[in-house]
Amino acid sequence: MRERLDAWLFALLLFAGAGCIAFLSTRYGVAYDWTAHARASLSSESRDVLKSLKGPVAITSYASPGTGLRGTISAFVARYQRFKPDLTLRFVDPATDPAGLRARGIRVDGELVVRYAGREQHLDELSERSLTDALARLGRGGDRVVAFVSGDGERRPDGHANADLGLFMTELAARGIRALPLDLDRSGAVPGHTDLVVLASPQAQLAPQAVQALRRYIDDGGNLLWLTEPESAGLGLSPLAQALGVQTLPGSLVDPRDAAAGLPDARMQVVTAYPPQTITRGFALTTLFPHAVALAHRAGSGWAVQPILRSAAASYTARHADAGAAPPFDAGAGDLRGPLDFGYALTRLSPSPAKNQQRVVVIGDGDFLSDSFLGNGGNRAFGERVFNWLLGDDALVAMPARGAPDRHLALGQRGLDVLALIFLIAVPLVLAGFGAALAWRRRRR
Repeated sequence: MRERLDAWLFALLLFAGAGCIAFLSTRYGVAYDWTAHARASLSSESRDVLKSLKGPVAITSYASPGTGLRGTISAFVARYQRFKPDLTLRFVDPATDPAGLRARGIRVDGELVVRYAGREQHLDELSERSLTDALARLGRGGDRVVAFVSGDGERRPDGHANADLGLFMTELAARGIRALPLDLDRSGAVPGHTDLVVLASPQAQLAPQAVQALRRYIDDGGNLLWLTEPESAGLGLSPLAQALGVQTLPGSLVDPRDAAAGLPDARMQVVTAYPPQTITRGFALTTLFPHAVALAHRAGSGWAVQPILRSAAASYTARHADAGAAPPFDAGAGDLRGPLDFGYALTRLSPSPAKNQQRVVVIGDGDFLSDSFLGNGGNRAFGERVFNWLLGDDALVAMPARGAPDRHLALGQRGLDVLALIFLIAVPLVLAGFGAALAWRRRRR
């Protein structure tokens, strides 16, 4: 009886312990991510955005049942729910109300609508960057206003010519960044609600009152993106350059290696490595700058200057560089050898009491964001980082692009020859040898 009682008591305690473990597993979860680059977990930047959201977040997915989309979306959103329990996900069958979906602007199967604090964002891409961007926009409240200086041949944010920035700004508009034209000749000042001013490659000389308005905007603590060009010297922008302590060097940057790389124009700068700065941290994509001018900065200007773009060691400046091969280096004409900086990020303590830090970016080329060259390499991604940093969205600047490190296999000719030798000759011979050995053994029996 005692042994039987011990057995029953052991079984009872075992079932009770299992029940307690099962109950606790529904209340507490522990997950370990062993994937390369932690691809199955949220980045620290996304977790910081979630911490900044003080209320519930509701996500509605318009995904058709039976297509597998719902399971993929649920698993993806679960990463966010792990760090924000009041983030909810709801599915709606698009076939139930087609007219209502069109009225709400639902365009694709699986589209997400993210709602927070009475505002909403639509997403048609399922990625950590897109969802975290949407949450950050909802958290900061309202759109960001970016004013583009216009009236002197600048690149238009709403234009569709090859030199305009229409494609790039259309993508930024979907992320809550609203571009407005700014005619300083008429207004005489930058509106107070402006978050950022962009001076994108003016072609004509700016009026003195327009330059003074930009100077006052900088003196008052405004953020600025200045895209300059080799031909921009003499356009009346010297007061602005003096306020920033930045100047353009004579001539154009050229790289004699471009012809060997298959590029048709030696003035194209191909950048694969970047000086360390918040904008460039973790950025490993190749960018292309079709026609750049080198920059220099003056010490004692009151700005902390950090380079973000630098030409190759073989590059140099040439005063008379045309499309095609690089002209010979001429030190007597004032040519300078590289590497040379052609992109700066400037910061200082903001004179405005509403801001902690004033930020300015000066880049010696505006073509890289134009409709003609936006799709080259990482041009679009680099431009997004520049705008995010200037608008104060540092968490989005360094959003990591985490991928599997073993998705591509690079083999040379020697490796291909070895594989062919193994699988086309060695493996068949080994199998034939085993077969012959088995046949000989059976005959002996």
